Amino acid sequence: MHIPDNYLSPETCGVMAVVAFPIVALCAKKVREHLPAEKMPMLGVGAAISFLLMMFNVPVPGGTSAHAVGGTLLAALLGPEAACLCVAAALFIQAVFFGDGGILALGANIFNMAIVMPFLGYGLYVVLQKWLPKLVSLAIGAYVGINLAALCAAVEFGVQPALFHTAAGVPLYCPYPLTISLPAMMIPHLTIAGLAEAIFAVGIYSFVGKADSSTLRDAATSVHIRAKRLYGLIIALVVLCPLGLLTSAGAWGEWGADEISDVITGGVPLGFVPSGMANGFDWTPLFADYSVTGLPESMGYILSAIIGIALLVIVFKLFSAGRRQTA
Repeated sequence: MHIPDNYLSPETCGVMAVVAFPIVALCAKKVREHLPAEKMPMLGVGAAISFLLMMFNVPVPGGTSAHAVGGTLLAALLGPEAACLCVAAALFIQAVFFGDGGILALGANIFNMAIVMPFLGYGLYVVLQKWLPKLVSLAIGAYVGINLAALCAAVEFGVQPALFHTAAGVPLYCPYPLTISLPAMMIPHLTIAGLAEAIFAVGIYSFVGKADSSTLRDAATSVHIRAKRLYGLIIALVVLCPLGLLTSAGAWGEWGADEISDVITGGVPLGFVPSGMANGFDWTPLFADYSVTGLPESMGYILSAIIGIALLVIVFKLFSAGRRQTA
C-alpha cells in the first residue's frame, strides 16, 4: 500500500500533501495539548509497532504481498489523533531511510494509512461497541479501516491514466486504470491483508490489555505496566521480523521503473515505461529495501528494524521535549 514516487503525478502528490499535512499538524497540536506527559513515551512505542507490523509481508491473491499497519489498533490504545501521528512518523522514516513509499507520495500514503485508517476504523470500533463485544468491534474496525485505506490508494492509482496522459493517450504515471487498480488492491486486502490487520489488532490489544480493562489513553495507573508489555512485544517483533522475507513477491503497484514494463496483467506485459516514471524523481535511501550492505538479508532486516525504531524514538523524544516547553 506504500505508493512509490512517480506513480502519482506531481499535481496529485501536491493535492494529497495539502490535505494530509495540516491534519497531521492538527493531530500533533491536540496530542501535545491533551496527552499527559507520562504517556508521551507511548507515542514512540506505538510508532515502532506500526513500523514493525509493516515489515511483516504476507502473500496475497494475485501473486503479490501485503502487510498490516496497526492504525485502528493504535487508535484504540492511544486515541485516533495519536495513532495518526504514530503512523505518519513511521511512514516518514520508511520513505526517507528505507525507500518504502515515495518522498513525493508521502502525503498520499499518510492520508491513506495515517488518517483514513485510524480515524474511520476507530469510529466504527466505537459505534459497534454499542452492540458487540469490544474485541469483535476492534476486529471489524481494523478490517474495515485497512480496506478503506486500500480503496483510497486504488483510486489514487486508478485515476492517473485518465487524468495524466500524452496526446496519444499513453499514461504518464501509473498506467493502470480503475478497472485494474480496484480489484488488484481490494481483493488482497478483503481476503488476506484485512484479516491480518484484524488478527494483529485483537492479539496485540488483548496482550496489552491484560494490565486492566481500560485503554492506555484513559488509565494513568497502568501506563508503566503496559509499557513493559509493549517493550517486550517490540523486542519479539524485531526478532521475528525476518518472517516478512519469506515471501519474495512485492506489493502490487510498487514496481520500479526497471520492472514495470515486464509486469503481466491479464496475460499481457505492460510493454513500456511511463515517461513520468522513467524521468521522475529519484531518491536513494541509506537502507534501501531494509537491507544493510555486507550483512545477510535477515540480519539486515533486523538491523533495519532497530534503526527504524531508534529514529522513531528520537522523533518522539523531540516531540515530547517541545510539549514540555509549552506546558
